[in-house]
Amino acid sequence: MYDNLPVPGRNDICWCGSGKKYKKCHSAIDARLERLWTDGEEVLPRSLIKTADDVVGIKASAEVNVGVLDYVGQKICAGTTTADINAWVEEYLAAHDAVSADLNYEGYPYSVCTSINDVVCHGFPNEDDVLKEGDIINVDMSTIKGGYYSDSSRMYCIGEVSEERRRLVEVCHEAVKAGLAAVKPWGHLGDMSAAVQKVAEDAGYSVVEMFGGHGIGCEFHEEPFVPHVGEEDTGPVLMPGMCFTIEPMINAGGPDVTIDKENGWIVRTKDGSDSAQWEVQIVITDDGYELLSW
Repeated sequence: MYDNLPVPGRNDICWCGSGKKYKKCHSAIDARLERLWTDGEEVLPRSLIKTADDVVGIKASAEVNVGVLDYVGQKICAGTTTADINAWVEEYLAAHDAVSADLNYEGYPYSVCTSINDVVCHGFPNEDDVLKEGDIINVDMSTIKGGYYSDSSRMYCIGEVSEERRRLVEVCHEAVKAGLAAVKPWGHLGDMSAAVQKVAEDAGYSVVEMFGGHGIGCEFHEEPFVPHVGEEDTGPVLMPGMCFTIEPMINAGGPDVTIDKENGWIVRTKDGSDSAQWEVQIVITDDGYELLSW
């Protein structure tokens, strides 16, 4: 078998915990994955497949995550500090029986990431970062509720922004949509990656390769790593039940980045150009995908 999980008998209870007999549940999917693995395809372990109960739990977490970003969107404006955003996040989470997945993750000291203009990702909220007319900012939110994880981010344009910045934000959003349109069960992760890359590069932008999306749901960061550059028909097979983020970081200039040497977190474009990111979380279904957090 392509992974180390035991294979139940046809009339035994399925390994996924559904309570159904194996032959009525994951038997056909497992057989197809085994054939693909035998044919040389990259097949991820069954432990990454989310059960129906898992998806219910992830959706409850994602509902809070989406709500946080809606709440930020209602309040953010010129004069807002990124410390204000962190406070709003903590306020909303506390009111919804949830906590931030970012806070203390590998030492990250805040409940949200706030990345302005040339900051690609992992921007630190602080009192000195005061948003002004014309700024663009990515607010990246990750939530734990009931033991399940959700993750998504949005771009916010502060007041009237330049045409160049607005176009970057819009193209990044279109790249995510193109990636979603390329997602199909039993396709390949590279199909999504190639679609994102094409939209970005056709517009004259570059895609950051150092960072990408990730599996998520029962843990914050699960396999696989999700690149946003790639080739069609390559990468892991998109198996039903697989849950991951699509979150391209697209730069107006070159793709190279620097990481702050003092804090080890804040990532900026190397050439000082602007950067944009949108992030969504999906689960692969039998006939497509379901958008969970956005």
